[in-house]
Amino acid sequence: MNILVTGGAGFIGSNLILHLHKTYPDYTILNLDKLTYASDLRFLAEIADSERYEFSKTDITDRAAVRDVIRTFKPDGIIHLAAESHVDNSIKGPEPFVMTNVVGTFNLLDEFRMYLNDNGISLDSCRFHHVSTDEVYGSLGDEGLFSETTPYAPNSPYSASKAGSDFLVRSYFHTFGMNVVTTNCSNNYGPHQHDEKLIPTVIRTALKNDSIPVYGKGENVRDWLFVGDHCRALDMVFHNGRSGETYNIGGRNEWKNIDLVRALCDELNELAGDGPEGDYKNLISFVTDRPGHDLRYAIDATKIENELGWQNTQDFRSDLRETVSWYMAKYGFAKKAVM
Repeated sequence: MNILVTGGAGFIGSNLILHLHKTYPDYTILNLDKLTYASDLRFLAEIADSERYEFSKTDITDRAAVRDVIRTFKPDGIIHLAAESHVDNSIKGPEPFVMTNVVGTFNLLDEFRMYLNDNGISLDSCRFHHVSTDEVYGSLGDEGLFSETTPYAPNSPYSASKAGSDFLVRSYFHTFGMNVVTTNCSNNYGPHQHDEKLIPTVIRTALKNDSIPVYGKGENVRDWLFVGDHCRALDMVFHNGRSGETYNIGGRNEWKNIDLVRALCDELNELAGDGPEGDYKNLISFVTDRPGHDLRYAIDATKIENELGWQNTQDFRSDLRETVSWYMAKYGFAKKAVM
């Protein structure tokens, strides 16, 4: 199979490409990425010379370029991860989020549809897998979980743009009969995540002995999913999910932001040496909350568990330690010697 992965030089995309390349030796993978500030081809250095891996520097908002890539590569399936994803950036400047997340998704959908039609390929034989977020559902109260039938209620330009792209994908199933699936995931963590996100920010600022910024009182709750478990889920849905369906992927692993920050500080104390005054937690600083900050996200993953047999295998504290160690190496900090 020829598999086109968009956003493959980003956090989840690079981990997914490495997973697919290792798991399916008969697949050729094309990584289509604009190479924004959040992308890094070094994540894929180990397969850069593989005959089964290709790269195209392409902006999905450029429809002509998308057309050329699709008609040249002739994909049997597309896994679409390319997106602007940082909520703070969407508040400062929403336009790139609308262009990439909505217009870019439309370009991919429509050019794939036209390619299949023009070549006499059945629209239901080649899959378009759209990777989205739990943020489209809005904010939960103290109880309850997001399911695939939860009404959409996006509260930021980022989540609104992802909601728009989700609806476009749905429409191409119902209107044109395209073989599409959508996945909505909870917060991911692990190697390759950009520095602007919460976990890398905590590690980076702590190691520099700078203040660790925490929005509000740190009471916001997120469901954390290790990126490796997410990639296994994407693999399962792409290959075995029912066409036209949505699958929610979550870790059943809720943490208040402040508790997660403290856990990261504990790992840093253990791995890097005690922080200022004996504890990195002394660097925690509460800052003004951002506008439209959803209180709580949590995913009900029952559907993907029951239908496809996916199970979250993460050992959170072990995977968190692996993540901290990866970023320490990235930032040039050696682990402390064990006596």
